[in-house]
Parts: sequence; C-alpha cells; structure tokens
Amino acid sequence: MADDPSLQFDALVVGAGPTGLACAIELGRIGCSAVVLDKGCIVNSIYHYPTNLTFFTTPELLEIGDIPMTSLNDKPGKIEALKYYRRVAEHYKLRVHQYEKVIAIDGPDGAFRVSALDREGQRKQYLCKKVILATGYYDVANRLNVPGEDLPKVLHYYKDAHPYFDQDVLVIGAKNSAAIAALELFWTGARVTLIHRGSGISNSVKYWIKPNIENRIKSGEIRGYFHTTVREIRPDCVALETPEGEVTLRNDFVFALTGYRPDVEFLASIGVTIDPATKRPRTNPETLESERSGLYLAGVIVAGMHTSEIFIENGRFHGKLIAKAIHASLR
Repeated sequence: MADDPSLQFDALVVGAGPTGLACAIELGRIGCSAVVLDKGCIVNSIYHYPTNLTFFTTPELLEIGDIPMTSLNDKPGKIEALKYYRRVAEHYKLRVHQYEKVIAIDGPDGAFRVSALDREGQRKQYLCKKVILATGYYDVANRLNVPGEDLPKVLHYYKDAHPYFDQDVLVIGAKNSAAIAALELFWTGARVTLIHRGSGISNSVKYWIKPNIENRIKSGEIRGYFHTTVREIRPDCVALETPEGEVTLRNDFVFALTGYRPDVEFLASIGVTIDPATKRPRTNPETLESERSGLYLAGVIVAGMHTSEIFIENGRFHGKLIAKAIHASLR
C-alpha cells in the first residue's frame, strides 16, 4: 500500500543497469533514500548480451561508485561485468527490487505515486519525491511486421549458440549483434543464413569481426543475402524477397536482430516529451530534468536515436549531475 513506510523514498530509480545503480549510489551520498526498480534482473541488459561477449573498453571505464573493476584480460567479459555490478550493489547496500515493472507514474513533483507489478502480478505503489528513468534504449525490439513474426521460433535477442546446433538458423541484420550471432552459431554447428536489406555488412561492425563474417559469407560457409527482406515466416521455412525474386529456405529458428528502441509510448504516458525526428527526450542539459517537473532521465535513453553518443562509460556520470540537482531542489 502507498502508506506503507517501506514503500516511501526520497527518490525512485527505474532501471537497475549501471547508470541506474550509479544514480542510486550518488543519491545515497547526498543523504537521499532511494529504491531501484527493474522489470528484469540487476543489469538486465548486460545479462542478455551474448554469453561470450567481451566489452570494447577497459575495466576502469565501466566502474561506478569508485569501486575498482578487475579483469583477467585487458578488456572485461560479460561474466566479469555481472559479478562486478552485483558486488557494487552489495557494497553500497542498494535497495534493488528486481522483477517489478513500472506501469504508471502519477502525482506532482514532490509527491509522485509510482505503480509497479511484481513477478506474481501484484500491484505495488511507491511514494517518492523524485523519479529517475534509467531504462536504457533496448526495451522494445524493432518489429519486422511480417506474417509469422510472433511464432515461438522468432527471437529478437541472441544470447548463446548451443541450443541451435544442427539447426537451420536465419539471422536478420548486419551490425555487431547480427555478425556476432551469425559467427557463433556457425562455429557451434548451426547452418546459418544472414540477410540484410542493405548492400553488405555494416562499417560499424568491430574491426576484428567484420572481415571474419565477410570471409565466411564469401566462402559460402554462411549464406548471405543482401538487398533482401523477409516476406513471411512459416513454422518450417522462411520466404525471402531477394533481387532475383522470392526464395524459400528451410528454417528452424529466426534471430531478428534489427535493433531496438525505447518504450516511447510509456514515456509519453508519463509526460516525457520526445522529439519526433531524433526520438530524443527533451531535458534540461544542466540537470537532465524532463519537461515534467521532478522527473529526470539518465543514460543512453537521453540520446534518442543517437545511441552512439552515450555508453556506460559516460552515462554512469549522469547520477552525479542528477543527484546535485535533486539535492538543490530538496534543500
């Protein structure tokens, strides 16, 4: 219930990624009580990265809360990152409520009522003075909008190749996530086809991955179709629209790795104004407060479509900026 003292805080953070955790740490440093809610587990987006992922950065650039991050190699892997962020949450005794999805944010600045559903579907209501959205940019997968997209065999996130050994797998996309998935699936014994509506593998693909995937396609080890789209997904095959006409391929699984977007519908429902061209939320650049007073945004969500502008490396500093603004407003 909303009058339950255990559900009342100075600030509530939506999203338990590195940026959300950093916000909670900085709020604690200024004496604000805070709770972090996430619809999934702690650092949920990192958990859903491919199992064997290696970050394209050094450990110190992923650090939050002045806690050193150690790594066996120059660049940390996913498992090391998960362990690190768990350790940080424990060190600072952060209140992180996992598997609670925020569904509404009502009330004015200073007296927000945040409604959430827990894993059992029970509704909880929190009272808080300030709200910080640190939900990232990967809430909603971009849909193909083709028949059969809702079949169970269609996946929008790639994590591990093992379940697809000796299976016919279609990978849609030509950026990092698609290239990595296609290679790992091939190495694990899947029969892989990669398609993309463009002319080739994206130039943004990491320099050590791009020639590898291009060579596999050139040799025929991975079938590649470019200037190609999916026309229909069926239980046992896929129909592709290629420059030479329709092609039907036998298929067991489809990875539609066509990008993601923030939940703009939810953002609009809670009073966050989105620029229609850039998908960038309108915020005060000095405080990151949105046009709804008392509601702040942190992390990659601030960048809109320009996701390359903000990573963990710089999004982690948003917490200090926001905490400073909240401290000034609550004095």
